[in-house]
Amino acid sequence: MAADVVGYSALMERAEEATYAEFERLKCEVIEPGLSRHDGRLIKTTGDGALAEFASPSAAVRCAVEIQESIASGRSSLKLRIGVNLGEVIVGADGDLFGDGINIAVRLEGVADPGGILISEKVYSEVEGKLDAGFEDRGEQQLKNIAKPVRAYAVRAQAHGALTEKMSAAPPLPDKPSIAVLAFQNMSGDPEQEYFADGMVEEIITALSRFKSLFVIARNSSFTFKGRAVDIKEVGRRLGVRYVLEGAVRKASGKVRITGQLIDAITGAHIWADRFERDLTDVFALQDEVTAAVVSAIQPKLFQTEIAMAARRRPENPTAYDFYLRAMPHFYLTTRESLTEAIRLAHRALELDPRFGLVAALAAVLHTNNVVLGYADDPQFDRQEAIRLMRLAFSLDDGDPDTLAWAALTSTFMVGDRESEIEMADRAVALNPNSYVAWICRGWVHRNAGLPEEAIRSFERAIRASPVDPLLYRLFTGMGMALIELRRFEEAIVAGKKALRQNSSFPAVNVVLASAFAHLGRDAEAREAAARVLELDPAFTISARMGQRRQAQAKLEIEGLRKAGLPE
Repeated sequence: MAADVVGYSALMERAEEATYAEFERLKCEVIEPGLSRHDGRLIKTTGDGALAEFASPSAAVRCAVEIQESIASGRSSLKLRIGVNLGEVIVGADGDLFGDGINIAVRLEGVADPGGILISEKVYSEVEGKLDAGFEDRGEQQLKNIAKPVRAYAVRAQAHGALTEKMSAAPPLPDKPSIAVLAFQNMSGDPEQEYFADGMVEEIITALSRFKSLFVIARNSSFTFKGRAVDIKEVGRRLGVRYVLEGAVRKASGKVRITGQLIDAITGAHIWADRFERDLTDVFALQDEVTAAVVSAIQPKLFQTEIAMAARRRPENPTAYDFYLRAMPHFYLTTRESLTEAIRLAHRALELDPRFGLVAALAAVLHTNNVVLGYADDPQFDRQEAIRLMRLAFSLDDGDPDTLAWAALTSTFMVGDRESEIEMADRAVALNPNSYVAWICRGWVHRNAGLPEEAIRSFERAIRASPVDPLLYRLFTGMGMALIELRRFEEAIVAGKKALRQNSSFPAVNVVLASAFAHLGRDAEAREAAARVLELDPAFTISARMGQRRQAQAKLEIEGLRKAGLPE
């Protein structure tokens, strides 16, 4: 068994003494006692890791699970990766061990998830069915300096604490360059121009996220710091990023000036700053220039072709783009009134530029939300419009990941072509694995397709891309629905309560809680949540809101809603 601290070098750079002391504590209080309980022998320790041997694969995996759960429940600032392998070793004169059996364990640890355990196929064949754990097949892994690929399995312990920890822990630094772009200051002196500054930053975030070599925090999380005096080091810690871009926009007399500076969030050092001024007619070229400069500062060796890929397809009419920017804040609010205004603005943008694929996809999602949230005066009209606009968006730009993701989301609620929707959602995340939009849409697609485990994985990826997002209540709601279908009712309640704390007026949150409480026999709490559903959505019925397809894939959720007393 090989174990190693995630992001140890960065943590030491940030707080050397505290990091060293915490790992020493974990060794003394968690790792060594765990080895003792499972008859493991500590072979050696390094500055940030440990290597141990066991008499059996089951003992090794049980020990690994116990260590990870103990660290998670103890709220340690550190996370471990653990790899486990079964194989022959060479014993040195000093008792040290060598050979491929050791090397494979170390390499598996290197590609394990933070806080996770990765085991070889040899170990899996020995422990399957013997432990209170699930396993996820990760396929053939080409490990460094190992000649043949090794099939690996991730261990999924059945305890409830791991998911709760994922929801609340400060994220570790990713293994690749990571950046958050804060809301730029509006220096125009005109509050009406706030949307322009926000839209400029959204374009920069979108362009940066197209680089698969970067980890980019989504707009909604970085914008939680908007209008506040911020400590860049604290921003980096909360969002789990190394670099932060901040700046200002001044728009006046037909010109726009952008100033930006890139800061190392660990050291506080300014590593890049520049100023750009252009006529407003050249604003798209300006955005591309800022993006290229930022990426060049972080990763100078990127090919010019990769930089060119960041330039997204532009609407032909700049006024249409302006309407698109104005629609986005209303889209994020998701109230009846905000959706009405967002639909109006999106359709206006599409009238001005009928080939603006992304805004067609946005309009499709807005009409879908009107139906799903029960806001539509004429649900059949909104349903038809959503499908029409989805097909239009797909025909205009089937290579844009966000367009694909929104089309998949619309289809999963309005059409129900399971195979096509999964293909679109999977292609969206393949095109841009850093896209918050792509992962959240993929989560809903797999949730509605009856694949709750894959839905949870997608929602977790979306949360990581935007860990302090004001719209996280949607992700926790979807996660809660998926957990119900896995009979993990306590965890569904954890997710539902997190969503409720962020937005108590979102009807679907109370749907999750009503069902989960009812399944656990907590009847008073179930009835209270059901009453809240009807208070927020008086027209709610199971058949109207769940839909025929969702009823087929959400049997346990619906069973709970019936127990809670919600009307058919």
